[in-house]
Amino acid sequence: MASPSPTAPEHRAPVLARRRLVTRVEPSRLATVLVPCAAVALTLIGGTLLFALLGQSPTIAFHAFFIEPLTTRYGIGEILLKTGPLLLIAQGLAIGFRAQVWNIGAEGQLLLGAIAAGALALALSHVQAWWLLPAMMLVGTLAGAAWAGIAAWLRVRFQASEIIVTFMLSSVALQLLYYLVSGPLRDPMGMSFPQSALFHDAALFAPLMDGTRVNTSLSLAVIATAVAWLFMQKSLPGYRLQVGGLAPAAARYAGFAERRAVWIGLLVGGAAAGLAGVAEVAGPLGLLQRSISPGYGFAAIIVAFLGGLHPLGIVPAALVMALLYVGGDMAMVSAGLSNATTTLLQGLLLISYLACSLFGSHRLVRVDSLTVRP
Repeated sequence: MASPSPTAPEHRAPVLARRRLVTRVEPSRLATVLVPCAAVALTLIGGTLLFALLGQSPTIAFHAFFIEPLTTRYGIGEILLKTGPLLLIAQGLAIGFRAQVWNIGAEGQLLLGAIAAGALALALSHVQAWWLLPAMMLVGTLAGAAWAGIAAWLRVRFQASEIIVTFMLSSVALQLLYYLVSGPLRDPMGMSFPQSALFHDAALFAPLMDGTRVNTSLSLAVIATAVAWLFMQKSLPGYRLQVGGLAPAAARYAGFAERRAVWIGLLVGGAAAGLAGVAEVAGPLGLLQRSISPGYGFAAIIVAFLGGLHPLGIVPAALVMALLYVGGDMAMVSAGLSNATTTLLQGLLLISYLACSLFGSHRLVRVDSLTVRP
């Protein structure tokens, strides 16, 4: 066999560089701010393409969505009105999400809270006492927590997925509402419409701004934000939940019970959603009907993630989502867009956030390990 020529150049196998996502040891503080901002920017870009495909002017559409609601007192009131339930539910869900407890059924828990509070208001329609509204808030909160408690029990007893259980229970809650407003709780003087009788004044939240529908139930969301911040940032149980979500093995080694985290995460989320249901029927609606929520329970999931699962970050996220809701209603009139456009923008916002957050919690590193053989 001939030996290689001493003057021949050395033959080296080419090396292909590849990149791999690696979890950051400590998430960047800058990324915490940039991720939601980038998600909103991507949503606007995607919305521009969407409106162009629909044959609508992006300028007119975005003006209807984001500017027009802020130009009138009524529009601002509607934004605050919708911010309340979104903020309240998102604060409850975020506590469970940070512990890796995934409550996807806040919509059903909201409906159970509304049903329980509405049934009490109708049963005590002859009572004109100050304690009626607090009693409705209590039973609504307990009903929402109990509905979420079903999923918590199935999770800790049979290891059933709380994602599937809470989502399916939302459909059960909706059918229960349909049955009640069409039967046992239907207004006998309501011309057979599927709705209950109107609640009297003692069962309603007081107006907050003249000329708008916003009411004092907004204070519940503000209080919930303060309580969530204190619980997650300053309390030992909140610290345990966070540790259990970030490092389950370390939490178990330290003696933090996983079952307790499941119960707390689901019960808190269900209680917050149930209280939001009370705010709806005792606030802008004033009765029980087939349509109580426009999807607050599902939209609050986006709000929680867009706010970085942080109590203070959830506040502007809730305002943005409320603006989308109100802007969507106005865009139907001024821009001729369908109601589904709001849902599409919400979906774009969630997808954009998930994509951007991946690079906020991970980084690309170069791995030179693929060698091509000649």
